[in-house]
Amino acid sequence: MIDPPASFRWFRRAFLVLLTAFTLTPVLVMLSSSLKPLQDVQGPFRWIPSEVTLRPYVDIWRTIPLGRYVVNSLIVAVGSTICSVAIAILAGYAVSRFRFRGRRIFTVTVLSTQMFPGILFLLPLFLLFVNIGNTTGVALYGSRGGLILTYLTFSLPFSIWMLVGYLDSIPRELDEAAAVDGCGPVRTLLRIVVPAAMPGIIAVAVYSFMTAWGEVLFASVLTNDTTRTLAVGLQGYATQTDVYWNQVMAASLVVSVPVVAGFLLLQRFLVAGLTAGAVK
Repeated sequence: MIDPPASFRWFRRAFLVLLTAFTLTPVLVMLSSSLKPLQDVQGPFRWIPSEVTLRPYVDIWRTIPLGRYVVNSLIVAVGSTICSVAIAILAGYAVSRFRFRGRRIFTVTVLSTQMFPGILFLLPLFLLFVNIGNTTGVALYGSRGGLILTYLTFSLPFSIWMLVGYLDSIPRELDEAAAVDGCGPVRTLLRIVVPAAMPGIIAVAVYSFMTAWGEVLFASVLTNDTTRTLAVGLQGYATQTDVYWNQVMAASLVVSVPVVAGFLLLQRFLVAGLTAGAVK
């Protein structure tokens, strides 16, 4: 293998340094602004605050019910992730291992749903939830359960498609060996296929969680004051007379650190799940 010339290596290093600086600059701005008093963030921006204070990290819990918003977001994101992973495993296993009538139509239909922008489903879902509530008494509008069903419409098609590609890369000889040992399809799925497909399942879980955690549009329409999620609740730091930018930055950092840490810990599983099945 021929090594690239020295000029190209220096250009690549410089490009990576600039890209890293461009990526980290917003984070540094958030960190700097979260350590400033309110009067410092309302004027011209300065990297170094005139007074370093941790007061914004205390006030973020008092200005708005941030703890309730965090709990709502966790319930919705975790519920959506569990449902998406469970359904995607069953559907992906069926499409990957069995040949049945309508299999190709099902696969094409699942993929075709990704071609439409999500905003097209906002009004139909709103009317559907309201009419179901008026007819049956099941309160989907303004509930966390309704929001979980909404996020499934976005995460489930891609999750099924990704798991089908991953399960196709698992040798079928494992299923045949399990059948020889007396395992049925369900037991083979739980004992053999699921452990072998764990990187793909973790990738699906991370994708589903991130889809539900940071979504704003549907959460702003389909929730109320009690079920409001974190992405929408951060707007509460803006009042009619003022915007508490230092608290906005502090709250954004507080709620981002656990998610980013979890993503970094599961990054290798996410990469393995996304790339498996691409090359056989």
